[in-house]
Amino acid sequence: MDRRAFVLLITTLLISGCAILPRGDWPQGLEAIPTQSEIASVPFYPQDEYQCGPAALAMALAWSGLEVKPAELTERVYTASLHGSMEPAMIAGARRSGRLAYVIHGTDALMREIAAGHPVIVLQNLGLSWVPVWHYAVAIGYDIPADEIILHSGLDARRRTSMGVFQNTWARGESWGLLVLKPDELPATATEADFLQAAIGLEKAQKPAAAIESYYAALSRWPQNMPAMMGLGNCYYALGDLESSEAAFRRAAEAHPREGAAFNNLAHVLLDLGRRDDAIAAARRAVALGGPLHSVFQQTLEEIESAPP
Repeated sequence: MDRRAFVLLITTLLISGCAILPRGDWPQGLEAIPTQSEIASVPFYPQDEYQCGPAALAMALAWSGLEVKPAELTERVYTASLHGSMEPAMIAGARRSGRLAYVIHGTDALMREIAAGHPVIVLQNLGLSWVPVWHYAVAIGYDIPADEIILHSGLDARRRTSMGVFQNTWARGESWGLLVLKPDELPATATEADFLQAAIGLEKAQKPAAAIESYYAALSRWPQNMPAMMGLGNCYYALGDLESSEAAFRRAAEAHPREGAAFNNLAHVLLDLGRRDDAIAAARRAVALGGPLHSVFQQTLEEIESAPP
């Protein structure tokens, strides 16, 4: 077959719709979710050149109930020198908006989140490994019988893409996905450690009220989680609600009586509440428990004992 005939054959196959595309590598064990799912409530914002990050984040935030447009997010997530938005900036942008940012990886988690009604921001490389073309889209649906994923991408709403093609471009971005949820929502694929890290991220972003919602959500699933109890105490303290802060640290101390940090923080709050004797008792308990933070506990005790009665 000469070169001309070969090119003609390939062109004919493409025009006739018989071109062979890679099929998706669908995960096993998906019987519990529907074979088709689409989240119709996700708004669509066209993605201008280099602005796919702000637009993707705006779509996810708007779906979560916030009134926000892509232009409002440009300063938060876009880096002009890179002509794009880095993953940490996308996460930080969600948190600064008071939303839980939860990272997922892989097709199984992607599909389970979509089936649960959670859109997912996905990072794709539409180029090659050595000539990358990075792009954020929002995955809003899938269709297993049709072997397709449904994306808000570029200038197209509800773009249907072969699952095999999508997985190839997504894998070049390490199959990274981002959920942007209300603070009290648990991802369908949430793990205890990862969810707590997401909640702590809200606290570090100085969103204590939102973080409190996430910590309560964590405790509803994992009632004995120590970091969630401590986080509640810290956030209530940051908001000036000393009574609720005391209750949270006391809960932590009762649930984890061998953890000196709970007694140490409780001592600080009790002192601020004007209960010096109770504060000294809590601080002494922390010192007696010792551990890696023993020197911190000792300093707390000395400060409280030197405080005026």
